[in-house]
Amino acid sequence: MPTGVERHSPGLLLIPKPVSQGRIKRLQQASRPHFGVKAADTAVCALCDRAIAPGLRDAHHLLPKSRGGTSTVLMHRACHKHIHALFTETQLARHYASVEALKAHPDMAKFIAWVKGKPDAFNPPARRSKGKGHL
Repeated sequence: MPTGVERHSPGLLLIPKPVSQGRIKRLQQASRPHFGVKAADTAVCALCDRAIAPGLRDAHHLLPKSRGGTSTVLMHRACHKHIHALFTETQLARHYASVEALKAHPDMAKFIAWVKGKPDAFNPPARRSKGKGHL
């Protein structure tokens, strides 16, 4: 009996359907790095100014999407996770809608100084800040 074929009842032979071309394209696009960035492209994190490994690229909306933001900047996944661990979407929209404003915050400046000494592919776990929600 051919591989992938099963018999469920006498006389009934189930054969898997072929995969559509549209599904193949969607699977290929899903396996690519985030937001259409090709793996061969070199990218620099807008926050810490280090090169970003292709598998660890995130696009950060400077103004949150929930507040109508459309423009993004590329960041390390670690930097992006840290922003969202520190700030609510309301805080990001009101006070930190630019890279400069993010860099000026004391907790972000401390994180940036710490992460600059790490390898480009470094991706630590992020914990929610106890002070999230407070300026």
